[in-house]
Amino acid sequence: MQKVSKVSEVKPADRLAGVSEYYFSRKLKEVAEMNAAGKKVINLGVGSPDLPPSMAAVDALCEDAHRSDAHGYQPYIGIPELRQGFADWYKEWFHVSLDPKTEIQPLIGSKEGILHISMAFLNPGDGVLVPNPGYPTYSSVSRLVGANLIPYDLKEENGWMPDFEALERMDLSGVKLMWTNYPNMPTGANATIEVYEKLVAFGREQGIVICNDNPYSFILNDSPISMLSIPGAKEIGVELNSMSKAHNMPGWRMAMVASNPRFIQWILKVKSNVDSGQFRPMQKAAVEALKATKEWYDGINRTYRSRRDLAGRIMQALGCTFDQDQVGMFLWGKIPEDIVSGEDLANRVLYEANVFITPGFIFGSNGDRYVRISLCCKNEQLEEALNRIKTVIK
Repeated sequence: MQKVSKVSEVKPADRLAGVSEYYFSRKLKEVAEMNAAGKKVINLGVGSPDLPPSMAAVDALCEDAHRSDAHGYQPYIGIPELRQGFADWYKEWFHVSLDPKTEIQPLIGSKEGILHISMAFLNPGDGVLVPNPGYPTYSSVSRLVGANLIPYDLKEENGWMPDFEALERMDLSGVKLMWTNYPNMPTGANATIEVYEKLVAFGREQGIVICNDNPYSFILNDSPISMLSIPGAKEIGVELNSMSKAHNMPGWRMAMVASNPRFIQWILKVKSNVDSGQFRPMQKAAVEALKATKEWYDGINRTYRSRRDLAGRIMQALGCTFDQDQVGMFLWGKIPEDIVSGEDLANRVLYEANVFITPGFIFGSNGDRYVRISLCCKNEQLEEALNRIKTVIK
C-alpha cells in the first residue's frame, strides 16, 4: 500500500511570520545580479570597513595559529587576556572600571549579543522599546523572541534623541527592556553625558533595562563616551561594543557586552548553550588590536574625513540636506520635498546611476524621507559615484 507524503504539510515556526529576510541580504542579491549583467554597481550601502586591521593584530593571529594547542574549544567566557584587554580599553578610553572576570562577556559580534540579551531578559509578551529610526535587528530579534514591540520616536527636531516626556506619557506597563544606540546609527547623532544620565535615570525609575549599543564612538568622534560612565548605570544598564568599526575587523566577529555580574551571568546562560567559543588566535589578535594608540584612531579618521567630504558632495548632488556634526561611518541626509520617498530616490540612483545607497525607511517610518551613504568606500569610487549621480539628477 502506497503511503501518502506529508512533506507539504511541514510549516515554519510561527515566529518567522513576524520577520522578513534582512533588507541588505535581499538587496545585495539584486546588486550581484546587476553586476553579473555588467552594471558595475558602486556599493555605498553597507557599513563594512574596507581598511585593514592593525598589523600587530594580524601578526598575533598568524603567530598563535601556528601553535599546536591553539585549535581546540575555548572557554565560553573568552580567554582571560581578552577580557582584560576589553577592561583596559574601557578604562583608558571611556574612563569606566569593569571587572574582567564578572562584568565583561566577549561575543561573536554584537549582532549576536542583541539576540542573547533578548533571550536572557524577554519572555513572550514582554514589552521592549525600540528606536524609530533604529538598527532593524532590534526589532527583528524582539519579534523572534515573541516580545511586544513598542517603537519610540527619534526626530530630527529633537536632535535624534529620546523625548523623555513622551516616553513617560506612554503605557510602560510590561516594558522590560529599552534599546538605545549612541553614537546613533543611522542618523549620526552623537552621544552626550546628559542623554546618558537621563537614560539611566529613566531605567532606574521605571525598572527597565537600558541596552546601549556603542560601536561607532571612535569614528569621526574626538570624545568617545560610554553610558556605563554614569553613576549607577551598571545596575540597570547593559552596553554592547564591537571591534568591527573602529578596529576594521567586521569579518572577525569580535565584540563584547558589559554590565553587572548578575546580568552578565544571565547572558552567559544563553550564550553557552548556543556557541562553543571563539578561535583563540582571533582572541589573541583582538587583544593586540585593543592596544591601538590615538595615532591609530586619528589615522583611520583622516581617511573617513576625506570620504565624508565626498559623501557630502554626493548628498548635495542628490539635493539632500544633512547635519555637518554627524559622527560615525555613515552620512544621513534628508531628501528634497519633491521626492516621494527615500526609497524612491535610492531606487532611481541604483537603476539609473548604478550606485547603491540605503533608503531610510528600513530603519523605521521616521526614516522614510532620508537616505544613508556609507563611508566604507575608497575616494575613487565615491568620486565615480558622484559623477554618475550628476548625470541622472538634474
